[in-house]
Amino acid sequence: MISAIKAAIGDGVLTFMWVFCSSLLGLVSSAITKSLDLQNVSYNGFPYPSLIITTTLVFLLVLLFTIIGSAMGGASFNPTGTVAFYFLGHGSHTLFSMALRFPAQAFGAAGGAMAIAELINPKYRHMIKGPSLKVDLHTGAAAELVLTFVITFAVLCIFLKGPRNDLLKLWLLAMSTVTLVVLGSAYTGPSMNPANAFGWAYVNNLHNTWDQFYVYWICPFAGAILAAWIFRAIFPPPEVKQKKSTKKQE
Repeated sequence: MISAIKAAIGDGVLTFMWVFCSSLLGLVSSAITKSLDLQNVSYNGFPYPSLIITTTLVFLLVLLFTIIGSAMGGASFNPTGTVAFYFLGHGSHTLFSMALRFPAQAFGAAGGAMAIAELINPKYRHMIKGPSLKVDLHTGAAAELVLTFVITFAVLCIFLKGPRNDLLKLWLLAMSTVTLVVLGSAYTGPSMNPANAFGWAYVNNLHNTWDQFYVYWICPFAGAILAAWIFRAIFPPPEVKQKKSTKKQE
């Protein structure tokens, strides 16, 4: 029980820091792009310099938080990842520990969103908005399910079956994340992280609505679990060979 409480505290702290820092990605990416005078550079209308800068920032942020999370005993800031690895049987996650960690992540996210909203210069406030539903309810729910399924399956493939180099793994994760964020931006933001979505919904007083629970909690969890099941079906765990004990007969 003590280990589960420590894990929950670590998750809450890490999620607070993640929401606070990740909210600034768009602002920082825009500032770097403008400072390099690349804001008008594109290829057939595709703003590749901005995406390269954003992907690099995501890579550096994920690298930093991977180090911090490891130092905190495996702390996490995304409940869907925890659920996926639980259904795969990886790690020491239990239903009891997740029952403590998920609320801690949600509260940490709310704290991070409130902190950055309070500290940010008002003229930049519009650049740190969290995910929001931009289509009808069921379309948004389907989008979050599909996006979370894809990112979760990508994470499992990258970290369990991907390259051995840890930096390459994180770069592939950053590329996958930015790609899905761009694809899902016209639907739900997107989030692909229930805790992050809850934090911003709390700031906007939308955290206790059915839309929030349905789109940003139920569907991402369903997508993550589905990804874990399909990954397990494609890459079944090796069978454990049991040694048969033989008795010497006299």
